[in-house]
Amino acid sequence: MTPISTTHLVLIPSYNPGPKVFETIAAARREWNPVWVVVDGSTDGTAERLAEMAKSDDGLHVIVLPQNIGKGGAVLKGLDAAAQRGFTHVLTMDSDGQHPANLIPLFMAQSQKNPKAMVLGKPVFDASAPALRVKGRQVSNWWANLETLWMGIGDSLFGFRVYPIEPLRAVMRGQRWMRRFDFDPEAVVRLCWRGVAPVNVEAPVRYFAADEGGVSHFRYLRDNTLLTWMHTRLFLGFAVRLPLLLLRRFR
Repeated sequence: MTPISTTHLVLIPSYNPGPKVFETIAAARREWNPVWVVVDGSTDGTAERLAEMAKSDDGLHVIVLPQNIGKGGAVLKGLDAAAQRGFTHVLTMDSDGQHPANLIPLFMAQSQKNPKAMVLGKPVFDASAPALRVKGRQVSNWWANLETLWMGIGDSLFGFRVYPIEPLRAVMRGQRWMRRFDFDPEAVVRLCWRGVAPVNVEAPVRYFAADEGGVSHFRYLRDNTLLTWMHTRLFLGFAVRLPLLLLRRFR
């Protein structure tokens, strides 16, 4: 049986993921205890089955939100609940099976060795990865590294990562953004600004086709527009913070 951690938990935001979510939860539970799922207003029936699973598994906790508030908003709900129970770190992962659950112990161990850092997954793509999305994330990564003076963000968009809870809560409570698809890249940039160092660990990512049960809520125009607006405001914030960032960088 997986030992119970009182400091680190797996946090999985979930919105209409289809049946892959049950495989994801089962795989995560094999590797870690506890695992929390935040159901972000799903309408596909998965919330009810997840709640049933939790009744027979003390290591699984399900939070059901009445309406969709976005990935970042769902993560914040989980962070607040985790902080109330005394947890200090969360590993976030997607509910659609793309992220490598077998690496959860490795990422948690890295976090336990570096409790003030954030442990970021650096994706290793295979042939299933859409070429347009791989190239697009290179652009976002370049901007994220510029906005942090190359503090070492290996990948700004990959959501398989471990955060220290209190710095991330402070960042999110301090402004009204980071509530949807912009959560992952904005979180790492703003945490770098607060002095939270990144630790990068390579992790394979798998994109599932529709006939394999894959579900994607990514929309190229909508989400790339959101990312463009995000990097615009981050660059403005970077310009304001540049003297402090330069001082920190050259120390």
